[in-house]
Amino acid sequence: MKRLQIGDVAITSIIERDGPWRRPEDFFLNYDSAAKAADIAQLEPEVFEKSSGRMVITYQTFVVRTPKHVILVDTCTGEDKGYGPPMDFPKQPWLDNLAAQGLTVEDVDYVFCTHLHIDHCGWNTKLVNGEWVPTFPKAKYIFHKGEYAAWEKLAKEGIDKPGGAGGVWKMNCEPIVKAGQALLVDESFTLDDCISLILTPGHSPGHVCVDIRSGGQRAIVAGDMMHHQLQCIDPTMSTIFCWDPKQAGDSRKTVFEEVADTDTLILPIHFPSPTAGRLKRAERGYAWAFKRD
Repeated sequence: MKRLQIGDVAITSIIERDGPWRRPEDFFLNYDSAAKAADIAQLEPEVFEKSSGRMVITYQTFVVRTPKHVILVDTCTGEDKGYGPPMDFPKQPWLDNLAAQGLTVEDVDYVFCTHLHIDHCGWNTKLVNGEWVPTFPKAKYIFHKGEYAAWEKLAKEGIDKPGGAGGVWKMNCEPIVKAGQALLVDESFTLDDCISLILTPGHSPGHVCVDIRSGGQRAIVAGDMMHHQLQCIDPTMSTIFCWDPKQAGDSRKTVFEEVADTDTLILPIHFPSPTAGRLKRAERGYAWAFKRD
């Protein structure tokens, strides 16, 4: 993704993995390939590999630089977590891309997690002498308190949920609280007079988008409110990883309706480069257009 300038706020991206990932029929609930053929034909070329029938899915962290702070939004899958396929891809690219941004882990002031699924909080921690410790020693980590409480409860009950299996909370979240680096907040939280949260539950109980406004411009880091352009055409489509599929669709439609036909940029975590784009109302759903300039 090219560097974006939203007023006084700069946004760049750190890539962990990129490329074809899953077929839509394996990812979306009740997906009818024949019925969706016309939707596939509308897709931007970057988001779908026709030869394999797989969606192109990027795992990335957004770096948000305000005049006061360096902020990371979502931290991908991380290393040393012991995940099996398909999450066992090489993690070195994330570290290499962090360095390419001119950053070290000590430079990060805040880490925002849109939610606590396996691929959004992994680099929160690192393994040191057999213990998980915060990767970013000077950072405060922002967790929505409802999201944190939901995963904490499941972890203590020994229950796995799609997207959060394998002790994700114990590895990636609990150590942050123990280290005194967590801020458990609600959607009223703000930072630097330009960063706020939008509660968008459904994919997970306390999922939030990060709302960035500066100089009369606006961008929304969408987390997993949306995974693919197909959900713009049909916002009711939810994934096999959603806690409440209907609520996830309702959250999408609410945000889409607000930002459609405006200059607001949306930055979905899983969209490949050029990543950022805008929505317009269409005869069916919403038309997605990448920002290409």
